[in-house]
Amino acid sequence: MKILALGDVVGSEAVEHLRKNLWKQRSALGADLVVVNGENAAAIYGIGIADANAILDAGADLITLGNHAFSKKEIFTMLSDSERIIRPANYPPLSPGSGYTIINIDGWRVLAINIMGTALMESLACPFATVDRILEREAGAYDFALMDIHAESTSEKVALGYYFDGRISVMFGTHTHIPTADEKVLPNGSGYITDLGMTGPVNSVIGADSRTVIERFRTKIGARLTVPSGNIEAQGALFDLDTSSGRVRSVTRIKF
Repeated sequence: MKILALGDVVGSEAVEHLRKNLWKQRSALGADLVVVNGENAAAIYGIGIADANAILDAGADLITLGNHAFSKKEIFTMLSDSERIIRPANYPPLSPGSGYTIINIDGWRVLAINIMGTALMESLACPFATVDRILEREAGAYDFALMDIHAESTSEKVALGYYFDGRISVMFGTHTHIPTADEKVLPNGSGYITDLGMTGPVNSVIGADSRTVIERFRTKIGARLTVPSGNIEAQGALFDLDTSSGRVRSVTRIKF
C-alpha cells in the first residue's frame, strides 16, 4: 500500500493547484491513500466547507487539521458529520468533530489519527497519552495506523515517532511548512518524517506574503497575514507500506 501525505495547504491558489494536479500525481505515484493537511486553506486562517470539499474532490481521501482547525465556524458541521476530515484528537472532547477515523482501502482498515503537539503551542491534553488511549480503544478494529503530528517542536515530533514506532506504521509531521530531510524507516518498521512542508506559494515566508512578515519582525506590530499569488508547489512524502508485515519499506519526499 502506498500512502501519499501532503503538507499544509495555504490559500485558495494552493487548493486550485491540487484540483489541477493531484489526481494526475496520485496516479503516477500509484498512491492508494492520500492524506492532506488542510488547516490553512482559507488564506492561512482555517478551512471552510468549500475548501474542504475542493480538496477531497481533487483526490484526497482524508483531510487533517491543526491549531487553526476551528478558525472558521462553518466547518464545525462538516467536522461533526463527515469521516473524511479530522481535527487534533487532544482538543477537549466537547470540540466539534473527531481526532481519528478508520478508512477502508482495498479491504484494509487504516486508522488515521490527528494529534497536536503541546511544546510551544496550545496547552492541550498530552499527545502521548491521548494516542495511547486511541490505540487501546480501537484495538482489533484496524489493520494499520497512520498519524499526522501537527507540532512546532521538532524534538517533540521525533519523540512521538520513536514512542509509537512499530505501533503506528506511518507518521508525518506538519505545521512548520518547511520540509525536513530526515525521512526514514524507524527501528521497529514505522515510516517517519518530521515535517512534510506545505502546499503553497514558493515565494513566501511559510505561505505568507514576505513583506508583511518582514514588517512584523522589524516593527513588532502585528498585521493580518495574507497569501501572495505566484508559483505553487505541493510538498509531502510517499510511504511504501508492506501490508504483509505492517512495516514501511521506504519513505520518499515528494514535490510537484
